[in-house]
Amino acid sequence: MTVQTSRRGFLKGIAALSGVALVVGFDAKGALAAAPVGTLDLNPFVKIDGEGIVTVVLKHFEMGQGTSTGLATLVAEELDADWATLRTEFAPADGEKYQIVGFGVQMTGGSMSIWNSYMQYRQAGAAARAMLVEAAAAQWGVEPEAVTVEKGLLKAGDKSAGFGAFVAAAAALIPPESPPLKDPAAFSLIGKPDLKRRDNTNKTDGSAVFALDVTLPGMVHAVILRPDRPGSGLVSFDASGAMGMVGFLDAKALPNKAGVAVFARSTWTAIQARNAVTAQWDTSAAEARSTDRMVEEHLALVRGEPSYQVREGGDLSATTAALSGAVQVVEAEFTFPHLAHAPMEPLNCVIEPTETGGVRFHDGCQAPGITQGAVAHVLGLTPDKVEVNTVFAGGSFGRRANPTSDYHVEAAQAFALFGGKTPIKLVWTREDDIRGGYYRPMAAHRVKIGLDGDGKVVGWDHRLAVQSIMKGTPFEAFAVKDGVDGTSAEGVSDSHYAIPALSVGLSDWTSPLKVLWWRSVGHSHTGFAMEVAMDMAAKAAGQDPVAFRLALLEGDDPDRKRLAGVLRLVAEKSGWEKPAAPGRFRGVAVHKSFNTYVAQVAEISRSESGVIKIEKMTCAVDCGVVVNPDIVKAQMEGGIGFGLGAAMRNRITFTDGAVDQWNFPDYVPLRMGDIGDIDVHILSSVEAPTGVGEPGLPPSLPAVANAIAAATGDWPTHLPWSENGLSFGA
Repeated sequence: MTVQTSRRGFLKGIAALSGVALVVGFDAKGALAAAPVGTLDLNPFVKIDGEGIVTVVLKHFEMGQGTSTGLATLVAEELDADWATLRTEFAPADGEKYQIVGFGVQMTGGSMSIWNSYMQYRQAGAAARAMLVEAAAAQWGVEPEAVTVEKGLLKAGDKSAGFGAFVAAAAALIPPESPPLKDPAAFSLIGKPDLKRRDNTNKTDGSAVFALDVTLPGMVHAVILRPDRPGSGLVSFDASGAMGMVGFLDAKALPNKAGVAVFARSTWTAIQARNAVTAQWDTSAAEARSTDRMVEEHLALVRGEPSYQVREGGDLSATTAALSGAVQVVEAEFTFPHLAHAPMEPLNCVIEPTETGGVRFHDGCQAPGITQGAVAHVLGLTPDKVEVNTVFAGGSFGRRANPTSDYHVEAAQAFALFGGKTPIKLVWTREDDIRGGYYRPMAAHRVKIGLDGDGKVVGWDHRLAVQSIMKGTPFEAFAVKDGVDGTSAEGVSDSHYAIPALSVGLSDWTSPLKVLWWRSVGHSHTGFAMEVAMDMAAKAAGQDPVAFRLALLEGDDPDRKRLAGVLRLVAEKSGWEKPAAPGRFRGVAVHKSFNTYVAQVAEISRSESGVIKIEKMTCAVDCGVVVNPDIVKAQMEGGIGFGLGAAMRNRITFTDGAVDQWNFPDYVPLRMGDIGDIDVHILSSVEAPTGVGEPGLPPSLPAVANAIAAATGDWPTHLPWSENGLSFGA
């Protein structure tokens, strides 16, 4: 396995005079640091206190995806720490120390946590181990090679002691420049299938702290009155209807005219008071179109000439010529609705003043690096004056990390409006977020595939239209090249199928609506269009869908080999070669996203009344070296469920620019009975680890759609499927 890391120099360790603790960590550029607890200008990832308790500092926070277990496993493996007593804590906001390696910002997302920190955290654990061993060897008068470490205990001959006995001496040592790492064959924690999650107990017994749990003395609660039509600006408001309510405190216009902050003694009172506030809005810059028109405009774009050709090496004229000479041409159009993120814990945070003239947030903060800058700008502070106490988050799917840091900015504005001395707890209701938050953008695709007389693909014209999530944001500088937002067409523009004359055209649809990455980002729609179109071509060619794909994945190209590997594995585990049981139908899909390769087979049944049940999903994943198999399986299951729940029933629709949906009764989450068994198989690999938080989603939708086509003879190409007249049940 080859994993590259940048500068691996080390900083000198210093022992604290009292309360001694060893702190070791690699900085965001790969350098190792050793320092006593409380030394804020160093960059610890590993702490060991005088009692020998190891604390792993997590630069990627926990929102259900398993980072608190994964990162802790890496340190514990190399340190040979006692897993039973290991502790974790979230890193403070410090972009220099805890940034994502190579990205320059501190945040969690993009399925980056393990691949970005794999060597960084292993090295930190290995260095701490080497320092403890050296300290023990010196005290016992033996060679370091004679000292062994197991579960937090050092031994040499008849001598033994825990980590705490050597913390002071170890902290005074100069860390090794290249700490020796374990041979993977010696791993006792990495790859262990039954390793328990670090966050299971406290989330089960209720001791885990989420942002909604945070209460501070003297805290005031706030909610925001927002316009019905996103993009509107406040003209005036009248709060007289709330004046008589017990617990109502005040209402003030946000300085950016985006809404009215309503203050009260409790969140419920604030919500009730907000309902009594009336406002006038300037809608001149707001979205005014309804969903039907939005769909028509997207389809018009994909039916016309694209604005950009985004496939490297793609040539539309060559594709057109290939299609004109094809024996048959397969054509399809796809539409995808706007979608909300709808995490179970709505957006919320607490902001309070600090003694140093700054502010402190208590939040399930996904992007401290964005939050610090945005809030500092609002309050006239320097970013270092914006502290973040990160706690657990009850889901996100991308929503908590957005370019404007919207709910943090609102909290900062409310804090300033109320005088800047009182802790403020800002809460978005679920209705607030569904009706006025960020959305996965609507998208449309149009595909033409040419086949020759032998059923081989000779040309593929793929056009798509979608609103850019990066243009007009701070991320545009690196995410947009030559006018093309790379996230709009990812999954198609970089397809690894050996398709002759493949051209990919992109057109931007524009709107005042706020759009954002949603779980698996562009792959959430491109994976569907690509894999359903592939199935259509296989049927037109009269070939087995798996064999048809494998023929396009032949050769020594590493990506094709790994895609073929998971495709073969899922075919084997699903029993693809055997006919499905009577009344059962199967569909297959394979897709690469976030450098992870996933193939899935869906098996469905269809009742006499036409109700479809997803009986089983079989999944094969290649994510390189697996740190925590149980978490990999859980993330595949979660991605499959999240994607299929949306595909079945979810959409955000608009009437004259106003959102129609409001909460879970009409934006229905996945139910336990919606999906039967999910069987996940992990392909053994020695490649560098990659992400698993999102890659389970893209192939799940087309696998089910292809199974539906096997049952009905037609592919449901317009999402959600409930709009195709399909119904799903247990």
